[in-house]
Amino acid sequence: MKLGFFTMPMHPIGKDWQVSLKEDREAFILADQLGFVEGYVGEHGTDPEENITSSAMFLATLVDATKKMKLGTGTLNLPNHHPAAVAANIAMLDHLLGGRFILGISPGALPSDAEAFGNFDLPRPAMFLEAINQLLQLWTTPPPYDIKGTYWNISTARSYIAETGMGTVPLPLQRPHPPIVVTAVAPFSQGITEAAARGWDPISANFLLPLWVKSHWGKYVEGCARANRPADSANWRVAKTVFVAKDDATAAAYALGSDGPYYYYYRSLFNKLKRRGALGVFKTDPKAPDDSVSLEQVIEKLVIHGSPAKVADGLHAFKQETGEFGTLLYAGVDWKDRTLARESMLLMAEQVLPRMQA
Repeated sequence: MKLGFFTMPMHPIGKDWQVSLKEDREAFILADQLGFVEGYVGEHGTDPEENITSSAMFLATLVDATKKMKLGTGTLNLPNHHPAAVAANIAMLDHLLGGRFILGISPGALPSDAEAFGNFDLPRPAMFLEAINQLLQLWTTPPPYDIKGTYWNISTARSYIAETGMGTVPLPLQRPHPPIVVTAVAPFSQGITEAAARGWDPISANFLLPLWVKSHWGKYVEGCARANRPADSANWRVAKTVFVAKDDATAAAYALGSDGPYYYYYRSLFNKLKRRGALGVFKTDPKAPDDSVSLEQVIEKLVIHGSPAKVADGLHAFKQETGEFGTLLYAGVDWKDRTLARESMLLMAEQVLPRMQA
């Protein structure tokens, strides 16, 4: 099993934005130093808590600050971006990173982003599909372009100059394109099947119960079968909320305490999903009423915490439920206590991971 990093940072409202951005960057730099193999960051344009507004721009700040780990958008919310802009900017980012880039994509899930970008009442899954198809077409066909779509039209036919190449969208370093991953946040996600059929790989979200994480493997196998490609568990990434401390008592206090960042993360997520009528991800029976699940139950079920030995046991039990997967993505939260946050990542890499691999 490999170790990676994933963050959709949930920072306290009112926290200095420069401080939270600095800490988020520091988490990636530390992960690189500790041997994490890859790291992903989410994006939201209109959420003061999840305040990285551009995953690609954030990753660009890490080009020289990281040396080995691959960096991925987690995810680039395609309906909120023009496909030609995505193609050009991601190609440049792939070159800046020397090919250490992974393209994570999704339709986006934040309603306020959708409203702000003008697609609140539009079919975002259809927009997502058109956007990725146009993006790949730009990277695999010669100019001049004349791509017609329902939501975007892309053309350089009237302005293309063959002698200079003006009117050409740049190509990424990795050909024909960087590796593509999709994040799955729903049980039995059909998106995983469609992605696998196209040669892409899944990331299972950190806030899913083990039985719903397990459901993703079957959908991945289904998609791989359609494409006649082997379903290799090494290509499955699973995010998990983990906190490691030197002793169990310290870990429990920080991971479960109502004044801690893990409680804050899940309280915010719980309330957002409840407003959307989407608490089913926290229930073993999605049809059960919302009042059958409490925030405390969610945190207890989804946060693995303790000493290195206890966390290794917890992760082993988690894998017994979900089945084998290739990369565990350590889920980042706010660094309320910088010392404990850094120590958790260090212990995860230097003590928990070796136990898991053994």
